[in-house]
Amino acid sequence: MTSKERVLTALRFEEPDRVPLAEHAVDFDTIEKIIGHETYVRAKAKSQIAFWEGRHDEVAESYRKDHVELHNKLDMDIVNLAADATWYIPPPTDDTPPRRIDENTWEDKYGRVYKRSNITADLTCIKDPVSEQKQFSVADFEGEPPPLVRNEQTWAILDSVISELGAEKFICGPSGGEIGIVFLGDGFGRGGGAMEKALIAFIEQPEVVRAATAYLLKQQNLADDVAIHPGQDAIEWGIDFGTKTGPFISPRMFKEFFLEANRVRVERMHSRGLKVIKHSCGSNEGLLDYFVQIGYDCYQSIQPTAGMDICEIKKSHGDRLALWGGVAVENLVSGTPEQVREDVRRAMRCAKPGGGFILGASHSIAVGTKYDNFMAMLDEYHKLAEY
Repeated sequence: MTSKERVLTALRFEEPDRVPLAEHAVDFDTIEKIIGHETYVRAKAKSQIAFWEGRHDEVAESYRKDHVELHNKLDMDIVNLAADATWYIPPPTDDTPPRRIDENTWEDKYGRVYKRSNITADLTCIKDPVSEQKQFSVADFEGEPPPLVRNEQTWAILDSVISELGAEKFICGPSGGEIGIVFLGDGFGRGGGAMEKALIAFIEQPEVVRAATAYLLKQQNLADDVAIHPGQDAIEWGIDFGTKTGPFISPRMFKEFFLEANRVRVERMHSRGLKVIKHSCGSNEGLLDYFVQIGYDCYQSIQPTAGMDICEIKKSHGDRLALWGGVAVENLVSGTPEQVREDVRRAMRCAKPGGGFILGASHSIAVGTKYDNFMAMLDEYHKLAEY
């Protein structure tokens, strides 16, 4: 079987030749060990600083070449181009770049403050006075959304990687976007702004949340024609729905505000012949029946430290929702090779039978993953993968 055939067989709840192997993402520090040189792929802070400095072409070339090199060296079945930290090149701008305050802090002309983490290598906006001042009303979401203009430099990266790998590998690519849970804030619909303020809006401004959701649905449907690559097999949506202790909003509230809009988006993807994979960290047990109703084909990022046990979910939902995970990211980062191997063995015992299972980390091969642990995961996988 090719990787594409293997994944499609698993998603039909049938047994392929072996369990598919895939990751939501492999971060730059592990990629560099595998390909033997520096990369911008999943090096989010380094990429953003390069964009501020106008080095767009340098980043684009790394994204294009290093994707192919990584997947030619790793025996993974899915190439995930859904996360924009692996392919998106923002258009150059005349804006003054943020000024550097210290080694890990920048401030832009709008007063936004960005902080780089030496642990995760992320660059996070820790202060956003623009978002803090914005008050939304229903009027903000009247009328038709503007059309999306294709970013040709970004498209060239997608086109090149899919041309190289798409005949063999299962390709997750971009779309017009995901409804998920709509938080009113900066970057409306993408979880920006103060979380407390966004959550209060569900109680104090429900009509605004509904208007924003309807507008976002129109905007995303319109953007699909520009965003979806004809060579991709699936999309993966990655808006988280909760924390380690439960969903951001109650299951009842999720059903009231977002079930139907998410179902419509999935139905639209299916009408294009695309599978839909849902990445969502946190405790989602109370939402799993809704995952099925929405029509997600596969659930990725099954987080055991949030009480999400892949063996229990296989029993309760594994005949209606394919599962992708099994190896705790915490064990990959701070555990031992034997702990990682035991995760693989347990997942194979309970989730492998009958298909509907893809082995991978509970989130990703995250920054700080011990290389020996990752190699132990791959080694144990190959011992147990065949049906």
